[in-house]
Amino acid sequence: MRKIRVVIAKPGLDGHDRGAKVIARALRDAGMEVIYTGLRQTPEQIASAALQEDADVIGLSILSGAHNHVAPRLMELLARHGLDDVLVLIGGIIPDVDIPNLKAIGVKGIFLPGTTMQEIIDFIEKNVRERVGSP
Repeated sequence: MRKIRVVIAKPGLDGHDRGAKVIARALRDAGMEVIYTGLRQTPEQIASAALQEDADVIGLSILSGAHNHVAPRLMELLARHGLDDVLVLIGGIIPDVDIPNLKAIGVKGIFLPGTTMQEIIDFIEKNVRERVGSP
């Protein structure tokens, strides 16, 4: 069975990537293939990485408040590239008032501070697109 491929990205000007690296390591330790794109990624760079890496999941780590700018643009680019079935997750500081809008545009999982690594792993394993199960 093919490993779940996860692109972890740190969009915007936020320079704090410790959390993204911790998540990347936890997902790798859970048997997933993880590609960390690094700091200050644009939605265009993230969509391109997802396309090139044949990603099953995109995990965005956003602490800067840029989620309302980054997520809609990323979802638009994914749709344009035929990547509508990629599971998009956001972790970080997301005000409760913004969560319904993010889910409405297709973000499937939103993980706030205090979420355990196991909750994120379980969510991905349960919700990732089905083609991962194919050889």
